[in-house]
Amino acid sequence: MNHPDKMRSTKHKLGRSVLFWCALVAAIALPLLFAAMSPLIAWRSPVYIAACFAGTFSLGLLLLQPLLIGDYMPSLPNHLARRAHPFVGALLLVAVVVHVGGLWITSPPDVIDALTFTSPTPFSNWGVVAMWALFATTALAMFRRRLQLRARNWSIAHSLLALVIVIGTVVHAILIEGMMETFSKIILCMLVLTVTIKLIFGLRVWSNLRTSPKR
Repeated sequence: MNHPDKMRSTKHKLGRSVLFWCALVAAIALPLLFAAMSPLIAWRSPVYIAACFAGTFSLGLLLLQPLLIGDYMPSLPNHLARRAHPFVGALLLVAVVVHVGGLWITSPPDVIDALTFTSPTPFSNWGVVAMWALFATTALAMFRRRLQLRARNWSIAHSLLALVIVIGTVVHAILIEGMMETFSKIILCMLVLTVTIKLIFGLRVWSNLRTSPKR
């Protein structure tokens, strides 16, 4: 490759990288910005508002997870992305705890109904399923060495739980008519679902399962 072609290639890669990062920031930040301008948070308690924002923030973190582990983020070295993945997962766990805990403080009966799957609102069930799947993923990650899980078994279990988390969260968010603006919420949900499915079904572990010899 001659020098002008190399320069054009470098500029092209830089342009794609800048475009990607701008789109990623917009996808995560705009739902939060629109939620902050929602008239539905007027006269709400600070605890309730914090709980709602934690839920919205959780959705944005779900988008980061497959992007990090799938090496889909340009200009970010793969080893740094993989190191960031568990930290983002821990942040996601904290955000979900804040979300549920804040709702518990403001309305314990509603949270009890949701946790016991007796809530009249369908979105509650999806959110609770996603929450328990997240807790299961956290426990599995913490005790992975003690359980002596092989890499393939860990990958399968983690992928299936991640799929439950994402589907449950996306349906939960879409069904709620709350402080999130509809269009930005749907775009973020579709991005989370698309990237997660692309990553999970592109994993090498599934092809290994299909091609493994029968005993």
